[in-house]
Amino acid sequence: MRPCGIVESSPRGGGIIALRQGALSEVGLGPRDAWHMAADRRMRIEREDKMFAVLKTGGKQYRVQSGDVLRVEKIAADAGETVQFNDILMVGSTIGTPLVDGAGVQAQVIEQIKDKKVIHFVKRRRKHGSKRTKGHRQQLTLLRIGDILESGAGDSGVKAAIGAGIAGYTGVAADKGQYAKNRDEKSEMKKRVATGGAEEKSAETASAPASGDDLKKLSGVGPALEKKLLEAGVTSFAQIAAWTEADIAEWDEKLSFKGRIEREGWVDQAKQFEAEKE
Repeated sequence: MRPCGIVESSPRGGGIIALRQGALSEVGLGPRDAWHMAADRRMRIEREDKMFAVLKTGGKQYRVQSGDVLRVEKIAADAGETVQFNDILMVGSTIGTPLVDGAGVQAQVIEQIKDKKVIHFVKRRRKHGSKRTKGHRQQLTLLRIGDILESGAGDSGVKAAIGAGIAGYTGVAADKGQYAKNRDEKSEMKKRVATGGAEEKSAETASAPASGDDLKKLSGVGPALEKKLLEAGVTSFAQIAAWTEADIAEWDEKLSFKGRIEREGWVDQAKQFEAEKE
């Protein structure tokens, strides 16, 4: 064991420093504090000796060294694959303009993970108050940094690290094929619309047919409820006026009206509107 009154630092850190118990107490430090300071200094010197690089991915910059483990925005690669970052801003003492030509950083994908959940809560007070709560978990990739190449990265043959949002990305094993399926279906539909094989969906809301009635006249029926009724085939007051108690219960359950039909008196209102037409 080292004497508790003497602390030695690395010779490369400026020579051997001997701090006696009296000198330590004058500056308010104990032997343990001085020992930790010397150890931290040794670690900083060792870290500076290693080759480092500054890479860019996902709109962020990372200072990395071989062996580092870091989390980045989701990369299109499966666990166990080796990828190479080619957007290198700095390697050792070489500074890019803005990138260093031929430089690269290789890394092994450990796993695809998600960040902690972030809750976004918005509350608006005053007359038309409202509240909205949304949760989000950012998708990330856990990497272990391997080789740092100062040149020749273009001839390494290692797969380039591209973000999961880049065009052409078809998902990774962790996505269970759902991402690729959704993306392919969208691309296929766009292709069919462009070649005339399909019609683009209109954003217009459903409207009542020419022979139908304006169901918004019924109490408590707005555009959304009218659309629901039209999609279910209910287009006229005559249909509603003919509903029996069994029909009311069936439509109430089918369209999740929760007793609205009976509560608002739609049947009686529909009979009245039908009588007015005559």
